Amino acid sequence: MQTKLFIGGTWHEANGGTLEVVNPTTEELLHHAPAASSADIDKAVLAARAAFKTWKRTTGAERAVFLQAIAEGVRQNKETLARLETQQNGKPLPEALWDMDDVAACFDYYAGLAKDLDSRLETPIALPHPDFSSLARLEPVGVVGQIIPWNYPLLMLAWKVAPALAAGCTSVLKPSELTPLTALELGRIALEAGLPAGVLNIVSGGREAGAALANHAGVDKLAFTGSVATGRSVMQAATAGIKNVTLELGGKSPILVFDDADLEQAIEWILFGIFWNKGEVCSATSRLLVQENIAPKLFERLKLECEKIVIGDPLEDGVLLGPLVSKGQYQKVQSYLDIAKTEGLQLLTGGKRPSHLQKGFFLEPTVFVDVPSSSRLWTEEIFGPVLVAQTFDTESQAIELANTSTFGLGSAVLSQDLARAERVARELEAGIVWINCSQPTFCEAPWGGFKQSGIGRELGTWGLENYLETKQITTYNSQKPWGWYLKSV
Repeated sequence: MQTKLFIGGTWHEANGGTLEVVNPTTEELLHHAPAASSADIDKAVLAARAAFKTWKRTTGAERAVFLQAIAEGVRQNKETLARLETQQNGKPLPEALWDMDDVAACFDYYAGLAKDLDSRLETPIALPHPDFSSLARLEPVGVVGQIIPWNYPLLMLAWKVAPALAAGCTSVLKPSELTPLTALELGRIALEAGLPAGVLNIVSGGREAGAALANHAGVDKLAFTGSVATGRSVMQAATAGIKNVTLELGGKSPILVFDDADLEQAIEWILFGIFWNKGEVCSATSRLLVQENIAPKLFERLKLECEKIVIGDPLEDGVLLGPLVSKGQYQKVQSYLDIAKTEGLQLLTGGKRPSHLQKGFFLEPTVFVDVPSSSRLWTEEIFGPVLVAQTFDTESQAIELANTSTFGLGSAVLSQDLARAERVARELEAGIVWINCSQPTFCEAPWGGFKQSGIGRELGTWGLENYLETKQITTYNSQKPWGWYLKSV
């Protein structure tokens, strides 16, 4: 495991000391990671600025070679990276292995888009005047500061770094202080892939490092994934330099189950939508809306299936639910359970630490039913394995309940009536809508939200566009004097 920062293609001692990375399963120290200071951030930004001078002049096809090499490096190190991801984050090992496949696929996907970019860098523009010609040219935005969360440590890196490098930008990336280890390992993979020095810089650290990166005058764009509160601070920092900014800030996503939905599939997608990755998912469908006439049967079955979920050491076979990422996150989720008691909410199942686990930040799959819209558990993002449920009567009521939220990231509609499902999908105020499923995510499709869930889109061609600027170049093609100024005076 790395003990230094990755800056300018080499490993540097951190000036900010170290970070304690704790294994959430054992509550024991896993590693001392480097903590970047503001001076380290400055060094990384300067390295990125120097590298940008030449990196921006490479072709997309040339950049694709490095992206594909990084993808291959991730595949070759898949088992090691996945195990490290599980140790620092607590997600079950099969989920971490799946994440590594997605990381490699993301770098491969943007390698393809980088190649395609060469053929569409310049687009002619038809003008009404015969003496002039014009074109629109795509150019990389510059040095990008990227700050990622702890729930998908390496995948969130890929979502930001791959399109930025494909576009011709250089990157200074700060991983979460809770889960920096796999991000730093990617520095080693990038080095082995031959990526030019300074194109990618990885600087682990806490608030000082994040604030220094967000406020650095040498950064041209900021891309952030995390909480609304921190996103607001990043946006405020961007205003000082009028920086381009992309924010992905989480949500309180609804899943609507109509009375004609296939019950077996509905239960599967409800469970997957909230308990995958321990519910530490920005798009988790954490608000369940069930049509009244099927609610008793669905809740009965939901309780039964929740209590079958195997909780334990995420490195062990068969475990489906690991610990929350940290003591702080565990305490945050626990505070919502305390609120539920104060509000007198009806607990269907869970709500406590599993009795067989004395260590680790574990919580049973938890479901509350008949939760009023006024409850903080209904309106606020908990970011843990906690599902809150209501019932509805009509389609219009379901849509209104779903849309009454300050968030608008994801949503799901379960119904065998596809015409209705598609009609409802078009009414939901969310950037992502799933029909008869929840949480499938593909590199090719746009990712981002409405309202307080963020600004801009990641993934797909939209993710690449995030890191490109459009320049107009207009040429006067006639040999005769234009004459407007001379005639006017």
